[in-house]
Amino acid sequence: MRPRTGSWLARRWRRIAVTLLPLLFALLHVGGVLHLQVLERLENIIYDTRLRATMPGTMDERITIVDIDERSLERIGQWPWGRDKMARFARELLERQQVSVLGFDVVFAEPDGSSGLASLQRLAQGPLQGNSGFAEQLAQLSPQLDYDALFAQSLQGRPVVLGYYFTSDRDGQARGVLPEPALPLERLRGKPLRATSWQGHGSNIGALARAAPAAGFFNSITDPDGVVRSLPLLAEFQGRYYESLALAMLRVATGVRDLDPVYASSEFDHDVLQCILLRQGQSLIRLPVDPNLATLVPYRGPGDVTGGSFRYISASDVLEGRLPQGSLKGQLVLVGSTAPGLVDLRVTPVGRTYPGVETHANLLSAFLDGANVLQPDYATDFDVLQLVATGLLLAFSLPLLTAGWAVLLSAGVFAGLVGLNLWLYQSHGLVMPLATALVLALSAFTLNMVYGYFVESRSKRELAALFGTYVPPELVDEMLKEPERYTMDAANQELTVMFCDMRGFTALSERMEPLQLQALLNGVFSRLTQIIRGRRQGTIDKYMGDCVMAFWGAPVATPGHAESAVAAALDMTRAITQLNEEHRSKGLPEIGVGIGLNTGTMCVGDMGSDIRRSYTVIGDAVNLGSRLEGLSKTYGVTMVVSDTTRAMAPGFIWQELDRVRVKGKAQAVTIYTPVGTAAEPLAPEREQQLALWHQFLATYRAQDWDACALLLQNLKALQPASILYSLYAGRMEALRVLPFQPDWDGATQFDAK
Repeated sequence: MRPRTGSWLARRWRRIAVTLLPLLFALLHVGGVLHLQVLERLENIIYDTRLRATMPGTMDERITIVDIDERSLERIGQWPWGRDKMARFARELLERQQVSVLGFDVVFAEPDGSSGLASLQRLAQGPLQGNSGFAEQLAQLSPQLDYDALFAQSLQGRPVVLGYYFTSDRDGQARGVLPEPALPLERLRGKPLRATSWQGHGSNIGALARAAPAAGFFNSITDPDGVVRSLPLLAEFQGRYYESLALAMLRVATGVRDLDPVYASSEFDHDVLQCILLRQGQSLIRLPVDPNLATLVPYRGPGDVTGGSFRYISASDVLEGRLPQGSLKGQLVLVGSTAPGLVDLRVTPVGRTYPGVETHANLLSAFLDGANVLQPDYATDFDVLQLVATGLLLAFSLPLLTAGWAVLLSAGVFAGLVGLNLWLYQSHGLVMPLATALVLALSAFTLNMVYGYFVESRSKRELAALFGTYVPPELVDEMLKEPERYTMDAANQELTVMFCDMRGFTALSERMEPLQLQALLNGVFSRLTQIIRGRRQGTIDKYMGDCVMAFWGAPVATPGHAESAVAAALDMTRAITQLNEEHRSKGLPEIGVGIGLNTGTMCVGDMGSDIRRSYTVIGDAVNLGSRLEGLSKTYGVTMVVSDTTRAMAPGFIWQELDRVRVKGKAQAVTIYTPVGTAAEPLAPEREQQLALWHQFLATYRAQDWDACALLLQNLKALQPASILYSLYAGRMEALRVLPFQPDWDGATQFDAK
């Protein structure tokens, strides 16, 4: 039944609200109001998994790592090595091997005093100050013993990039000489940059810094989980901006002198640096950066000597001249260490002990290929958009779907989010958020299913328990699709009610044993109930002794409820005929039925006392249906139907019986009985008899008794045993003696119930 006709949204707003809860928490998290660390950890896990799944796993032949490994420390000695050795090392790479660019992922922050030159100089200025021979020998040996100068000479005018680092200690200690800033203040056009800011630094000694003016810092950015996923391209120190080691090597390799900052073009983000532009002739190299002027490292492989991403050469092999001449010609060479004792191993998404030098090699490789990856400044806006789209789609779709379709939709949304994320990553190098959206989709699906199972399923079970004994299973299944639409609350609706009474039951009860009578009655009711509930989908109201009460149109609205009720009544009469044939063959008594049908506005709902209640119909229209059932015996027909039911069941052929006034109703009601269906035309004889009967009724109501008598005589000749014809014959005898009544409407008054 539909006591409330609210919209789809009104019927499902609770389930929609439950499904929207994850969207609310997701937006609060993305907006920074609610900090959910588990989502941040999941985002990192997704990023790391995606990175590992899409790594090329191939070797970059352009970049070589010269490794200060355990073997080198065993053969050459403890680090740091003397600058005389470093001078030979540099000349080997720059002159004999002809590398394109030589970068150092180490810092030379202290002067080298291993030659003893400082001690000799103190002797010359002290105890041996007057010894001219000693002074002369010292002057000749000084150039060979000044190892820092030797190393500086090997770097002078060569494509060398020194390394250094920034610190954030409280004291802000600064050692060594920094290179010139990579991004002069005048190029910023007065706009601030949100680069990582440092308080101190550890750089190279002045002699080396002057010999090789190109230098880059090798700091990394460690995420809260201890993993290195990105490197800063620019860092701020005392209001000046310095470049990273990889960026400095790229500039030396390409010959680019100037960096140009490129800002966002939107009116809201015009102070946000989008990328750094390197101009090389007519070509441009764009290096995208995040709001902190850092970029994610697109790792090529698992790292280290066996990783297969870059060629590793032991530093001892270089220093001892074991490489064939020119074997590194044109290479970009990074000098670093994989020895655990030198503490340059880091945790990365692709390895727990990843060489720090190789992080810079990966970034340099990406620069050369234009394969940078970046989480743009509009990533949060994108996340909000995908969260809202995902949340609304699931919230307004899942409540409509069955469990199977809900699984398919959720899986499709899940796959769509992952697919879009992968496409943006691989095709455009964009790292977009995904974890919150995936958790949202999973949570929305889970909450929707849980709500459906524990709340709506309970409602459905209660609904089935309430209506299962009254309503056909098919209608119960239909009701369970939207249980919130059906209640037992009383409401006025237009329905069709049926009363079916068993004829001769009193005589049967006197002649049969109780058990026999019970079996007979149960058999009849079972067959009639099967027709009402099963075939014609009516609602059983109650069994009253030998009477069955049923109705159509509630709790599930049935547009053709009158037609269904008439069809059920005809099926019931045929079933009784078949049942009587079975009874005759078994020697059991025959039975008859009388059926009354009426359509009208009735009050339907759960009614009764605190002890016992039932889903029933009440009202004048119900009472009329009961009166019509009682008239079936009077008119000698199985079924008596009101004019409202006949008007709503045009698929049948009707015979008008009379106009009657039943007890409790002042207005006359025209009553009918069905004699066939429109789909099966009547036999010519029966059709002729029906036409003759309707002609008789017209003359009867016109009080033309002579014409009536003639017509009735013809009708009785066609059907001598008709109770209906005999009834009207008796009425005519009583009416003929009365004078003509101008205001008579031909209705018959019945005072009995």
